[in-house]
Amino acid sequence: MKKILAINSGSSSLKFKLFEMPAEKVLAAGLIERIGFKDGGVTLKYGAGQVYTETRKVSDHRVAVDLLMDLLIEFKIIEDYGEITGIGHRIVAGGEYFKESTIIDDEAEAKIEQLIPLAPLHNPAHLVGIRAFKKKLPQALEVGVFDTAFHQTMPEENFIYSLPYEWYQKYNARRYGAHGTSHRYVAQEAAKLMGKPLADLKLITCHLGAGASLTAIKDGKSFDTSMGFTPLSGVTMATRSGDVDPSLLSYLIEKDPEIADMSEMIDRLNHDASLLGISGVSSDMRDVLAAAPSNHRAQLAVDIFVKNIVKYIGQYIAEMQGVDGIVFTAGIGENSQPVRSLVMKRLAYLGIKEDVVANATFGKNTFVSTPDSKVKVMRIMTDEELVIARDVQALAR
Repeated sequence: MKKILAINSGSSSLKFKLFEMPAEKVLAAGLIERIGFKDGGVTLKYGAGQVYTETRKVSDHRVAVDLLMDLLIEFKIIEDYGEITGIGHRIVAGGEYFKESTIIDDEAEAKIEQLIPLAPLHNPAHLVGIRAFKKKLPQALEVGVFDTAFHQTMPEENFIYSLPYEWYQKYNARRYGAHGTSHRYVAQEAAKLMGKPLADLKLITCHLGAGASLTAIKDGKSFDTSMGFTPLSGVTMATRSGDVDPSLLSYLIEKDPEIADMSEMIDRLNHDASLLGISGVSSDMRDVLAAAPSNHRAQLAVDIFVKNIVKYIGQYIAEMQGVDGIVFTAGIGENSQPVRSLVMKRLAYLGIKEDVVANATFGKNTFVSTPDSKVKVMRIMTDEELVIARDVQALAR
């Protein structure tokens, strides 16, 4: 039996799961958050439902890695560091360098650094995590699992922008997408639920969380996806803007004295837009839904969020010339019954009927459409960490 750590390093957080492989048993999971703040938080779940929580200052990711490993020893989840033979890192941007999960050697690490402009909020944090674990666990195999890799199967017509072609040739300006690890996993689970080979299905997977993206999956491969050169474009999200006319950005920089340049504009589009910016209430869909009955802007935010999901679903149905199944996953997709219901009502013309009881049931993968619906709609719990652990195990072989 081997123990493999799946790691998701954010700019101020370290999310983790420790697996016993190949049994795929979760030995521990948790989160170290608010790294660099004075009031950081630690949560560790292990054993038969045990939970350890603590509020403490965690100055940087190297300290977070030391803390994680110390906790695994303290609670006897492992006896020594050598038990961990592999570490898989979720990495947002792999560009055109990484078409599949890859062992992280010095060359791969340098390429991940070169790709920072494609994911300026994510790749730097991933690198910090990679380097911290290399020092702490030098014997372990380190693997990068790239969100963009799954989308490398898109046909050229779906990843090339309507821009001068030499910008792609010279600067790799193209659509890369994101959330590929999640889209890959839930598509496989949807095929199981439907009892059909994935290669025979046309699916649309809706990863709806703080970041949100939709992917058209045809012949078992990513065919088109809503995020673009970076994770900023596509549908409405928690704080990221989604699609915006670039000429509007130039106009706003001229008009708004608080926006100095394009760099500041990009920062605002990443942190102040979408649910938060439209509603003025919150970036959390639960808060926005609660405020919607008495708050016009909150209701508008919900309406725009749902409309953009429906718009992309319609586009992908047209591109694939049909659809067999639609999947909801991630924080909002898995947990927000109202959002799933609103989307299904707008898609009733496809012969979709909501199974009200199933849609209100949480905690398992299930159909949320009725058995006689012409298009099957599913809620599937994503498990990016399990995909990461499987890829580490495969490369270790």
